[in-house]
Amino acid sequence: MTAVILDGLVLGLQFGLLGVGMTLVYGLGGVLNLAYGQIAVIAAILVANAMAAGVPAVPAAAVGLLAGAGVGLVLDRSLMQAVYRRQGEHRVLLGLLLTLGVAIAVDGLLQWRYPLGALRLAIGGDPISILGVGMRTGSLLASGISLCVGVALVVFLRATTLGRATRSVIQDEVGARLVGISPPRVRAFIFGLSGAMAGLVAVTRSMTSPVTVTAGVNFTILALIVAVVGGLGSVSGAFLAGVLLGIVSTVSAFYIGQYITTIVLLTAAAATILVRPRGLLGRPG
Repeated sequence: MTAVILDGLVLGLQFGLLGVGMTLVYGLGGVLNLAYGQIAVIAAILVANAMAAGVPAVPAAAVGLLAGAGVGLVLDRSLMQAVYRRQGEHRVLLGLLLTLGVAIAVDGLLQWRYPLGALRLAIGGDPISILGVGMRTGSLLASGISLCVGVALVVFLRATTLGRATRSVIQDEVGARLVGISPPRVRAFIFGLSGAMAGLVAVTRSMTSPVTVTAGVNFTILALIVAVVGGLGSVSGAFLAGVLLGIVSTVSAFYIGQYITTIVLLTAAAATILVRPRGLLGRPG
């Protein structure tokens, strides 16, 4: 059972990274980015191609993160401008339709151009004993990166000028404008950061299992579940939800079977929302 829990923590930290990128974009712009998983896959394919061309793993991973950030920024500066001009449910609906269209287009393009594309970062080294369980080096490295990034994001949002500006826009966009903060610039930065987070998810995930060209939809679904359970707009909530759902996922896969894991996650998410509609750490409406 200890091994299952540890595997759940590894998976949960990756889930947390997924949820953070989704929840920040929604908190700032009221947009659920359904192309989020496809951004991760774009980054993964670029990293795989760079490594196949002889680029070392670390610089190749940096290229993937930059590419993810670039795609996020382009999306914000183009299609999202029409979305931001809407308000309320019209903004949410238009954002869903446009990002869904982007996701479908990217999926089709990637599967046509790289039908067998996949990223798998093989991390060497002997297993390391944690609580008597031998953990793979790749799993520990992926967990360490995810945890460090999560802590850095929390510190950034709480202790830096740009981070406090981001929180101000999330809490009250009109008030943020009145004190001189530019919501469009903050949104552009966060969209780019979200894209980089998607790239990081692809890189860390590939340390434990291959990221294939068809993984985009699964990434997006998991990101939505984590973001909603954690509380849309809450970074800490996303990581807490990610860890909890990661453990639920591995326990379910161990005792019931992998085929039903997504159903179990959706059930857990629905139960959480019924008990706490704003999410684990979401702010009151």
